[in-house]
Amino acid sequence: MQPYAAGIVLSIGVALFARWVGFDRDRAFYPTVLIVIASYYVLFAAMIGSRETLVLESALMTVFVVAAVAGFKKSPWIIVGALAAHGVQDAVHGLIVANAGVPAWWPAWCLAYDLGAAGALTWLLMRADLPSTPASSSSPAPTR
Repeated sequence: MQPYAAGIVLSIGVALFARWVGFDRDRAFYPTVLIVIASYYVLFAAMIGSRETLVLESALMTVFVVAAVAGFKKSPWIIVGALAAHGVQDAVHGLIVANAGVPAWWPAWCLAYDLGAAGALTWLLMRADLPSTPASSSSPAPTR
């Protein structure tokens, strides 16, 4: 139960901190979070030195990187879905890839974090507190 609680608390803490300092005002914040989240399984594979596991984990990560780019370019709702999908992937990860580098508590923690982050982003989108298009998040060109 503790990994789930820690994941939820940390995801909410990160979302609140990002809101407080303004990180999440940039449309790239949550897509970047998604890419970092997906990269951890690749790190765990690298730690055990298995090329086969590294290739499999990199292939899975690529799915989420593609989703992050699509969400950044098209709609942040894609990021919400991808974060939730990564949580589902955490729940079944051991059935997909045998990665001995994954700590026993990691899938539960990451599932909770992913769902918490998806929930935080959903809340922001429902409040219309994030830029909705890539163009709206860029600063206008300075005029002289």
